Amino acid sequence: MRAFSLLDLSPITTDSDARGALLNSRDLAQHAEQWGYRRFWMAEHHNMTGIASAATAVALGFVAEGTRRIRVAAGGVMLPNHSPLVVAEQFGTLAALYPDRVDLGLGRAPGTDGNTMMALRRDQLADAAERFPQDVQELLHYFEPEKPGQRVRAVPGVGLRVPVWLLGSSLFSAQLAGALGLPFAFASHFAPAMLDRALQVYRDSFRPSAYLDAPYAAAGINVFAADSDERGRYLMTSLEQQFVALRRGTPGPLKPPVEDPDEIASPLERAQIEQALSASAAGSRETVAAFIDGFLERTGVDELIVTGTIFDHRARLESFRIAADILRERADSTGA
Repeated sequence: MRAFSLLDLSPITTDSDARGALLNSRDLAQHAEQWGYRRFWMAEHHNMTGIASAATAVALGFVAEGTRRIRVAAGGVMLPNHSPLVVAEQFGTLAALYPDRVDLGLGRAPGTDGNTMMALRRDQLADAAERFPQDVQELLHYFEPEKPGQRVRAVPGVGLRVPVWLLGSSLFSAQLAGALGLPFAFASHFAPAMLDRALQVYRDSFRPSAYLDAPYAAAGINVFAADSDERGRYLMTSLEQQFVALRRGTPGPLKPPVEDPDEIASPLERAQIEQALSASAAGSRETVAAFIDGFLERTGVDELIVTGTIFDHRARLESFRIAADILRERADSTGA
């Protein structure tokens, strides 16, 4: 492992609002900067009353302004929702304001439900996701130095070479990232089923490019670290409730944790939770460290992305601090 980073979904809890969630995100980033996290990722989700990062570029700008060194990263922008030029302008603006601190991760899912997707895309063709490879290449073009006779430019953006990642939970983006020679991040924190295969496809299909000489892969895990296994498991029940609500079509603000995990889901839903959230470490420092060691040995990722949807902000800070303590030791042991 060469680096570790943090994904924050800027959770809106039942006792907070979007402003409070974004203020907490910036506070978390300020701590993460001190703890050694390389990147602070935020993701585009729409019509989710429990997530405050829909306007991802704006949220990242707020975080970047409150920090000094940590890289701010979209994890990710759902490119089919936007024109490549608009995304290039937004992240070109961020890169102009915060030089060498901005990363742009791209996904091809809508990041929302069907009705909201239609509201986002308006008159775009129904095959917007199918144009993803062409849109990625168009976006990369806007960050290149201006060419003679070029009529359309991203201003700011042209010539800034903002690092672009591809994100995914299947084999499609893994293969495309390899073919284009881009870094790749897998969403194993909520869709772990194809993790091993996707990493293999990415590494096998990788072609050196102007962006990377060799593959650079990242993967996400959930961490709920606390002073005991029981406490960590308790903290995780907020995410489990959010997962069940989303599957039932009743998403809402993040709920406080509960003592009995079985009370929040049917046996079938419990099985779905265990599968979808299997890349999760919940418990004491020792329990979390053992999970991380096993995950790193299994995947060989260059970068571990840690996330944790925790109701109480102080408990969230403590969980990410414990994770950073563990990960600094692992990074140090590999000479990173």
